[in-house]
Amino acid sequence: MMTQYWSVDETNEAAAALAAGGIVAFPTETVYGLGGDAGNTQAVRRIFEAKGRPSDNPLIVHVEDVPAAMRLAKQVSDLERLLMEAFWPGPLTLVLPVREGVVSSLVTAGLDTVAVRVPAHEVARELIAASGRPIAAPSANRSGRPSPTLATHVRGDLDGRIDGLLDGGPTGVGLESTVVQVVGDRIHILRPGGVTREMLRQAVGERAVVDGADSQAAESAASQEQAPRSPGVKYAHYAPQGELLLVAGNPADMIAAVQAQVAEAKARGLRVGVLACAEHAPRYEADAVLDFGSRSEPEAAAQSLYALLRECDERGLDFIVAEGYDERGIGAALMNRLRKAAGGRVLQV
Repeated sequence: MMTQYWSVDETNEAAAALAAGGIVAFPTETVYGLGGDAGNTQAVRRIFEAKGRPSDNPLIVHVEDVPAAMRLAKQVSDLERLLMEAFWPGPLTLVLPVREGVVSSLVTAGLDTVAVRVPAHEVARELIAASGRPIAAPSANRSGRPSPTLATHVRGDLDGRIDGLLDGGPTGVGLESTVVQVVGDRIHILRPGGVTREMLRQAVGERAVVDGADSQAAESAASQEQAPRSPGVKYAHYAPQGELLLVAGNPADMIAAVQAQVAEAKARGLRVGVLACAEHAPRYEADAVLDFGSRSEPEAAAQSLYALLRECDERGLDFIVAEGYDERGIGAALMNRLRKAAGGRVLQV
């Protein structure tokens, strides 16, 4: 298959490909998505095939505005409407009861809910509007690989496997959207992301928001379901080719623990890398030390994470030791992705 490449000036051509049943990668404010008409089962099946994605992993449907989201939902509560008003367009996905027949059953993995969001990226919304369709779009990478934050990442993973790629430059947040589901008067965070639990609490006032510890419990429970309610909770994700170990805990104890792991791995003849904050990076001796940015700016670490994981592969690293971050704000999403990239291998110090 020949993959077409378009600039943002050619958004209408990419939209025409989507309307014709094609699958197209496009930028959002989080990561690049691989989109197809959510109502076209053949197009949705091709998304799963191109990614090598398990078919019981539901997809997020991207729409141009709130009215388009309402057309997909059987009903919307007052609390869900409040979240839409507060965070759309933006990196928040709502799991809603799905209206029968509006999307392919492959999108929902056969569940009675659909995950929906309105992206904040102007090019993404223009593309969706021009296509005239709701667009199902997981991240535009091979399943299990780090998500793409640049068009070159998409090209490396999916060239020849998809119909087209709309190059909109680098993404903004760098991590996938926050996924929430409202149950009664509680907001359950199924996947942390660019909209933090602190932001949710500020928006809803006294209403209860499930915190990070409960979010991890929700992930564990979802992993036992045949089909999870949210993308990104059941299967391993974001992993580099080399083994990754996450070191979490007191920053004062982190440097010695990281360097000890590096020394042990080098003694085994491995090519070793370190993912570290700018303040600590000069103190490490490894085959590659990759800088997350200042520890006081976790947003920069979130934005650069996937690109750095891909760089680990480019450098041929066998073993990577990553520093952990405080789990306040965007740090919760950052640590969620690091744990998944490490496959649960965490050294607590």
